[in-house]
Amino acid sequence: MGRRLFTCFGKGGSHSSSKDPSSNSNDSATADLTAEEQKRCGPVVVELFPSQGCATSPEAELLFSRIGRGDFNLEMPVILLAYHVDYWDYMGWKDPFGSSLWTVKQKAYVEALNLDTMFTPQIVVQGRAQCVGNEQDAVFSCINSAPRFAAPSFQATFERPTPESLQVSLLGSLRSKVDNDGAKVMIALYEGGLVTDIAAGENKGKMLANDYVVRRLEKLCSVKDITAKKTISGTVNFSLWNGFNSSKCGIALFVETGSHQICGSQNFKLPENL
Repeated sequence: MGRRLFTCFGKGGSHSSSKDPSSNSNDSATADLTAEEQKRCGPVVVELFPSQGCATSPEAELLFSRIGRGDFNLEMPVILLAYHVDYWDYMGWKDPFGSSLWTVKQKAYVEALNLDTMFTPQIVVQGRAQCVGNEQDAVFSCINSAPRFAAPSFQATFERPTPESLQVSLLGSLRSKVDNDGAKVMIALYEGGLVTDIAAGENKGKMLANDYVVRRLEKLCSVKDITAKKTISGTVNFSLWNGFNSSKCGIALFVETGSHQICGSQNFKLPENL
């Protein structure tokens, strides 16, 4: 994809959504829940695609961090995941958290949501709706209107087989039926409390704070034609980075359909001194 298709958005950008017809029954069931039942539903996954090389990303990342701190009275719990893309690195500053993997992930959303361009900062909610990440009203609108699903019920155990690796074993159930189309159970390892002095590029001279930065993403398993209560188990192994600190990290589990829509999620804190 050529650079001309990449955009660094200020405010006044896009806001759209897309639904897979095969998900209508789940969405309808969620929409019909009472207010009390909605409270018992699982969290909404909010994904941010920023870059330290984009001049307008810092505002979105500040909003993201404030959401995580609970500065806003949201109607539901959220799981926040920030995937730093790498396509602005050529502008003079290489984002230390940027990855071509996250650029590919964003491109998949661009195609699934029928968008014309990739841009930063972009927010995607439950894999179904998107908006410009520094437009607060649009972000909250996407979150508040997102379909909700029963939270998976997994127990996690953590081990350090070597100083350079983390092993996560999970046992539990999705608490939602998966049909013949199937789904993937994904595990993200994220880190917060990151501070970077920017020496070049669009944000030169700034000190940027980043939270919920996805450092690793692995597939736990693929599932198909299973009941909501079926027991699932699996293990993922993460390679760790220099300076890994478990007290600054967390694990997010989410169930993703073939059309990249999210239909269940659960969050885990890592033990301190892991």
